[in-house]
Amino acid sequence: MLLEARPEPIRVDPERTALLVIDMQNDFGARGGMFDRAGIDISEIQNVVAPTAKAMAAARKARIPIIYLKMGFRADLSDAGPRESPTRIKHQRMHFGDAVSAPDGSPSRILVRDTWNTDILETLAPQPGDVIVWKNRYSGFYNTELDSVLKSLNARYLIVTGCTTSVCVESTVRDAAFRDYAPILLEDCSAEPVGYRPRSNHEASLLIIERLFGWVSNSDHFVQALEAQPAAVAVRA
Repeated sequence: MLLEARPEPIRVDPERTALLVIDMQNDFGARGGMFDRAGIDISEIQNVVAPTAKAMAAARKARIPIIYLKMGFRADLSDAGPRESPTRIKHQRMHFGDAVSAPDGSPSRILVRDTWNTDILETLAPQPGDVIVWKNRYSGFYNTELDSVLKSLNARYLIVTGCTTSVCVESTVRDAAFRDYAPILLEDCSAEPVGYRPRSNHEASLLIIERLFGWVSNSDHFVQALEAQPAAVAVRA
């Protein structure tokens, strides 16, 4: 299929495509999550839920695999790095590991695996057959099974969604490009709560991705390209 994108359209083989959902979890996009507790405006992340759900529905209809990347540490925080590591220092400022209450009153912990805080946002919840990959650094490829999962699927084209654009999304896109995948970020399915107007970190990441590391498209173009597939097959037949 031909997908409209920047800096130019890209021809994508749906049979060699996977859709990544990066960190669309309660700690980043839900009231009561880590960002919300820290006073960070999560509205932009919440605004991309609907277009992301649309892109995911189209991918599932086309039998394109959905892979969720989830940021979360073990209960003992042993995978957060040594005391002086940037990962531990920066996350300590966000009180990772702290015991909190989920919105329903049940016990939970900030950025700890298998708690409400690291659950995927309800609207985007995984379905049977979807793949979940835990990560403890910004890139979805660092010390995870993502690369082996993609190779087992014979995937080359990565439709990328998630948050935050300039951190975990861009880190994963860069690593994908270094491994010779073709990453395509859907700009209306990615959000960044950090930045200043008139130019945001989100926009800066879009620019660097389309110039150097991949392509930038949107959910409408992705859905339209998939919907055009049956017609294209009929013409070839």
